[in-house]
Amino acid sequence: MYRSTGLLTALTLFCGAASADPLQGTRTVYLQDAGGTVSIAVAEIRFGPDGYTVTMADAPFSDHFLSMRPFKCLDGPERQLCHVPYPYEIRRQVLAEDLTDLEYDFLFLWKAAGDYGINMWNGVYYDMAVDGARVVGQLHEVNLGQLAVPPPPGTLRPLGPDDLEPGDPGSHWLPRLVIE
Repeated sequence: MYRSTGLLTALTLFCGAASADPLQGTRTVYLQDAGGTVSIAVAEIRFGPDGYTVTMADAPFSDHFLSMRPFKCLDGPERQLCHVPYPYEIRRQVLAEDLTDLEYDFLFLWKAAGDYGINMWNGVYYDMAVDGARVVGQLHEVNLGQLAVPPPPGTLRPLGPDDLEPGDPGSHWLPRLVIE
């Protein structure tokens, strides 16, 4: 008869945790600086069999009324990074090879700390990919002004690859998104 030892159990638990599916269970979303020294928890995601739900954190954000709309912003040394909730229909379903719905939940725009209004062409889009047991998003610049008008019926993803421009990590405060 085979008996499990403590070492075997510990190894099984460790290997199971190391290969955990990053698109299952409850995960935390962080925005990070280029060097990984600043990491700000901005949301919690609960993945389930019928999709996912996002709960944005309150603590790291400050409230701002910009261009006649309320925004939740992260206050950086020279810039603010403001969350832009996607205003149209979204399925909130993801696959390891298609994280687009998740990318739409984490749209931001940046503005200089002293600016009064916002410019939607300063959009931030985190292009995400599964990386082992986590999801990593790299900052891309995008003109979010095109979201001012609802997309045609049936178009759930109006932003395409041609709309995205890879951002320079050195010129942005939080160029990386990590879900773990």
